[in-house]
Amino acid sequence: MMSNTRFVLFLMMASVWHLGNAFLLVAPPSLSPTSTTRLFGMAQPETQIKTKTTVKTASKQKVEIKKKFKTDDPVQNRDDDFQDAPMYKVMLLRDEDYDQEHVVTRLCAILDDMDEDQAATVWKQAMAAGQAMCGKYPFERAELFKEQLLRSDPMIFCDLVEENA
Repeated sequence: MMSNTRFVLFLMMASVWHLGNAFLLVAPPSLSPTSTTRLFGMAQPETQIKTKTTVKTASKQKVEIKKKFKTDDPVQNRDDDFQDAPMYKVMLLRDEDYDQEHVVTRLCAILDDMDEDQAATVWKQAMAAGQAMCGKYPFERAELFKEQLLRSDPMIFCDLVEENA
């Protein structure tokens, strides 16, 4: 009987299969009707596949409700106290080298509100008195006109004078 058990063990050892890190032994059907028996090697934990299902719900978003104001009751956010922009006079300066036709043409081209008769009058006043006023404008616009007259070829000299000075 002892030799029979040894023979069975020998047959069992001969049919060892290596699966993962553990050795599994297939027993002959005569010894055990179950399929496999563990003899030696590392112990394998029983593995069970657990499925975890999670349901994500959308978080509630804050909804902003815009308040409507009545049109018959406006809200005043600013003061109505506006100051007028300071006005500057564009003064044409006298120069002996000026050609009347060139000065009149350039004054009409650069200053929008001046026609040829007004430009000729301004030129004559500048030649007689040393300077003549071409018009009153806000500072930025007056400075633009002065720069444009200086860039014309030949140059036309102008000066800016504050109206209330």
